[in-house]
Amino acid sequence: MTMMLEKDAREDLLDRGYSRRNLGKIAALLGAGAAVNSMLLQPALAQQQAARGIKGAVRIGSNECWTGPFPSGVEAAARAASFGNWYDPDNYRGDLVSTVAKVEGIPDSHVMLWPGSGGPLVSIVAAYCSPTKGLVTADPTFESAWRTADYMKAPIAKAAQPMGKGHDVKAMLAANPDAGLYYVCTPNNPTGTITPLADIKWLLDNKPADAMLLVDEAYIHFSDAPSAVSLMAGRKDIIVMRTFSKLFGMAGVRLGLTFADPEVQKRIMLFGPSAGGLSITAMACGNAVYTESALIKARRDECAANRAETIAWLTKKGIVVHPGSQANMFMMDWKKPAKDMQAAMLATPEKVQIGRAWAIWPTVSRVTVGSADDMAKFRSAVEKVMKV
Repeated sequence: MTMMLEKDAREDLLDRGYSRRNLGKIAALLGAGAAVNSMLLQPALAQQQAARGIKGAVRIGSNECWTGPFPSGVEAAARAASFGNWYDPDNYRGDLVSTVAKVEGIPDSHVMLWPGSGGPLVSIVAAYCSPTKGLVTADPTFESAWRTADYMKAPIAKAAQPMGKGHDVKAMLAANPDAGLYYVCTPNNPTGTITPLADIKWLLDNKPADAMLLVDEAYIHFSDAPSAVSLMAGRKDIIVMRTFSKLFGMAGVRLGLTFADPEVQKRIMLFGPSAGGLSITAMACGNAVYTESALIKARRDECAANRAETIAWLTKKGIVVHPGSQANMFMMDWKKPAKDMQAAMLATPEKVQIGRAWAIWPTVSRVTVGSADDMAKFRSAVEKVMKV
């Protein structure tokens, strides 16, 4: 069903240069209709579908976690399920907001819950981009923002991602000094590299005053890097986005967060659904796992160990791996079309599903870091297809 835009949203879009003819198309986008949603997330959805129906496939292609939520989260979700006849019987939403705010050291009013992080990313692009105020990103990075801006006919500028490093923020600003939204993904998907907090602050302080900075920290828990949340105090031009889909192992549960000034949150909500779409099981699970600092560190350390072992093996075999990843992924260069190698890996007896390539690096595949067993099967499959 097509979403009906609220009056304030319609007026906002008209003020930013959209015609009345555009409003229905944008409403369809924000309503996350099946056709539009598939278009925006096409590469990721295709990747996820590649292993479905393949019995015994090693799923290290979609940046999913190799294991599920922490036991405390599973138990909390199960308890909540017994109250599934009520909408929110024990203020699960309020409890989760308070827990997240306390951990992050920000007011409750600066925390917004979402069913995943894909929806708010689309909504933020819709809220701050227009035919005259475009989007600036690194390249490669997560493509959903690109596709949303393209769908909305907003200009898109991309600054090449330095190999093994974070975003080149000065190149991003130079790419469009008058953009509406600057998108920084750190750790970056697909490279896993960190954009230093000092660089993010530089972009925040030097971008146009009326532009928004979005910092996507979907993979931050895999890293020891400081969060951009520390830059938010007293500002209304920065949004930090998180998800429970990665380290917390809740990709199928659908739970995400945005951190921003309440006025900014209100603007984002004009262009997308809020916490009304969340289940009590998702909120209960999230509330239980967010404070599990020891388990978070243990899972982060396990990922780092599996990543280091695999990269060392690939390097010893003479296969180039882009350095610097601090997330559950890395980029490896086959020196031949990555799409062909992706198919070859899936065709091995190990049935290994690796990630896709980005146009800027056509011979480079993204590989998700899985369990120790997953990575052993990955190495075995590489030996077969590369004959190393």
